[in-house]
Amino acid sequence: MKRRKQLNGSAAEVEAAFYDALNRADVEALMLLWADDEEIVCIHPGGPRLLGHAAIQASWEAILERGALQIRPSQLHETHNLMSSVHTVIEGVTSTGSEPAHLLATNVYIKTPQGWRIVLHHVSVAPGVAPAHEHPTSSLH
Repeated sequence: MKRRKQLNGSAAEVEAAFYDALNRADVEALMLLWADDEEIVCIHPGGPRLLGHAAIQASWEAILERGALQIRPSQLHETHNLMSSVHTVIEGVTSTGSEPAHLLATNVYIKTPQGWRIVLHHVSVAPGVAPAHEHPTSSLH
């Protein structure tokens, strides 16, 4: 496997680069964001569990051969520690000739010597309309 570019930013910056690569249909840039580990996992809506770089790259090539996706992640919920970060987002998706939809995604990142990398991307179709932006309630105790 070719040497990967060092990304020293945060998991959130890797996530932004991931969605940017999807929106540009750039499979090469997309795959550079994944960990070097062959235990990486990707599950597309309604699809099987894909393990390893070859299977994941082939799936993205098939999806993106029709062109870029227009995905707008929103309502990020992030849980992290020094070595891992779990993000859940609502993905607003539009494509030519279809109604806008929303998906629920979980993206898991680990900190590697090369920087933050994706180890899991799992997306499922969400029923109904996208929820309004959630604002956590706060209270004073």
